[in-house]
Amino acid sequence: MEGKQIVTLIFLVAFVAIMVGIGLLSMKRTKTVGGFLLGGRKMGAWMSAFAYGTSYFSAVLFIGYAGKNGWNIGISGAWIGIGNAILGSFLAWKILAKRTRRMTHRLDAKTMPEFFESRYQSKGMKIFTACVIFIFLVPYSASVYMGLGYLFDAAFPGVSYNYCMIFIAVVTAAYLVMGGYVATAVNDFVQGIIMIVGVILMVVAIIVNPVVGGLSEGIQKLEAIDANLASIFGGKNWKTLLTMIMLTSFGTWGLPQMVHKYYAVKDERSISKAMIISTIFALLISASAYFVGSFGRLYLNNTLPEGGYDAIMPSVLVQALSGGAATQVIFNVILVLVLSASMSTLASIVLTSSSAISIDLVKGFFCKNMQDKSSLRLTRILCLLFVGVSLIIAMQKPAIIITLMSFSWGTVSGAFIGPFLWGLYSKRITKTGAWVGMLAGFICSVLCMTVSGFNEALSPLFGVISMAISLVVTPVASCFGQKYDAAFLESVFAGPGEEMTEKEGQL
Repeated sequence: MEGKQIVTLIFLVAFVAIMVGIGLLSMKRTKTVGGFLLGGRKMGAWMSAFAYGTSYFSAVLFIGYAGKNGWNIGISGAWIGIGNAILGSFLAWKILAKRTRRMTHRLDAKTMPEFFESRYQSKGMKIFTACVIFIFLVPYSASVYMGLGYLFDAAFPGVSYNYCMIFIAVVTAAYLVMGGYVATAVNDFVQGIIMIVGVILMVVAIIVNPVVGGLSEGIQKLEAIDANLASIFGGKNWKTLLTMIMLTSFGTWGLPQMVHKYYAVKDERSISKAMIISTIFALLISASAYFVGSFGRLYLNNTLPEGGYDAIMPSVLVQALSGGAATQVIFNVILVLVLSASMSTLASIVLTSSSAISIDLVKGFFCKNMQDKSSLRLTRILCLLFVGVSLIIAMQKPAIIITLMSFSWGTVSGAFIGPFLWGLYSKRITKTGAWVGMLAGFICSVLCMTVSGFNEALSPLFGVISMAISLVVTPVASCFGQKYDAAFLESVFAGPGEEMTEKEGQL
């Protein structure tokens, strides 16, 4: 092993020690299912905001999306990051957070399937939701493993891609199984700080490198290749740009692992602070990643590398940071940055998926009298199972990680966004409307992807269409379903000691 790789290994060992240590210290707060899944609903603004942001952005952003969209769209790809900040963070917190926290408290719901069951009085919806979460978040998780695997493969060319992913899986499973959501949130905060430092160093290192020659010169070089790459609004690629903004921004509104963060916020004052913090975090991380990705053509002589789009950013980083000791330190920080982003996303996905089976299916239907300790033990076992299944899929190296990501987002968010958003705001939404909206979004995504043969170029568009259908169909179909009685709606929209406001539930 070369000297540079030894230094990189030291960075990784130190990082892993911190993550596992936090997991050990968090064990005392995960003695119950509520503590394991929600941290006792006592997460403050900073913890909640960083948990949201680090779950939002993973290796798929830095390796997959940044590489592909930077290559095809150019500097206008930064608008995707701006959209993620305004639509996927600020607006999501503004519209969803308070109502989600209030309603999940009233309904005593710890998971999205529990929310749907209580909100729409449907056990069948709970089963369907739990199955969709567990099945379709597996490829999402696998895409994160793949992104990390490609970067580690570039950092340690002599080490097997599979060994790299096994290492990531073991570390993530260790601190998650020990500390649950508390460990995840604390680690997310630490990882968020690393991501901020890392992304700043990454932008500076890539822009000042002689290959780019500074911002203005870099843009001129891109324009010489293709004027559309230097266009602020994407030029002829504006449709692709708009589709990516819509998918990656509004997709978070229906993803259970993102919505879960609202459940655990300790109070509404923390929500207002978390909204601002997460927006700034998203703007810095996402816009920076897409921006630096646009200079991939300059580093790679306008030739797509072996391995396709997924190999662009690893190749760029290795080339840009292959100099002396200073650049090696920056490379190590960026490596830990991507590892941080991915581990936090993985932990969030695994926690959401395992609870869907243990709490919503097993305890909800097959073992209704299961004790809290048994549920907690089963949840931990399922965390390990989910990590293992995702790892096996990732080892098969599916064609491209962006397709996996888009399919997962489109299917899960397409199924849930309509019934969830309308369910928070309108008492007119019926069980029929929720079911039709959920199935319409789900079927649209799966059918489109299947018929197209999992078309890489169209996968983001399919996700956007699925979400739009779910949002439109849910209220329309509710016109034909049986209405809920006033007493039930009062219990849903106003808890004990509260009065349902005139606006609440009237959309």
